[in-house]
Amino acid sequence: MAAPDPVTGSPAGAAAEVEPIPALMPTDHGDASLLALLDRLTDLLERSDLSELEVEAGGTGVVLRKPSAIAAAAPVAGGQIAAATSVPVATPRGGTQAPADAPSRPSVKAPLTGIFYASPAPGSAPYVQVGSEIAVGTVIGLIEAMKLFNEIKSDIPGRVARMVAESGTLVKAKQPLIEVDPL
Repeated sequence: MAAPDPVTGSPAGAAAEVEPIPALMPTDHGDASLLALLDRLTDLLERSDLSELEVEAGGTGVVLRKPSAIAAAAPVAGGQIAAATSVPVATPRGGTQAPADAPSRPSVKAPLTGIFYASPAPGSAPYVQVGSEIAVGTVIGLIEAMKLFNEIKSDIPGRVARMVAESGTLVKAKQPLIEVDPL
């Protein structure tokens, strides 16, 4: 006679019936929907070339990372942090970022993460430039995310004081794209 399986206690080779653990079961339809959404997002991340996926809806947000992205962000010898990607990240034209507590002008921020383009096509005039007057709803650029180009519209009126993000660079959600002087 075969020895019992040490995990299930059933004879070796016998099919074990698994009972769900009540504490891990969704308590309502909303929980089940959320878990299904997380499963779909995880599958999407695994099938894509992305290393990280950040989703925010309402007051709730979730960040999913591939194990390779977590390993890439782990400290390496000398206390430096390894770069996770080779795509350039937009920084102010001075090359150094301003301290977080420094007063700044109002700015139009990126609503999503992607590649910022200041003009509708390569070689064409930019949507806005320093000195341009903009109104609420004025298109200031495009952000390409997942092969879709999204028009980015100003949510504040004023005169463009500085182009923070350079065309063709990666911008993160909530990162300033342009600084505006109020009229």
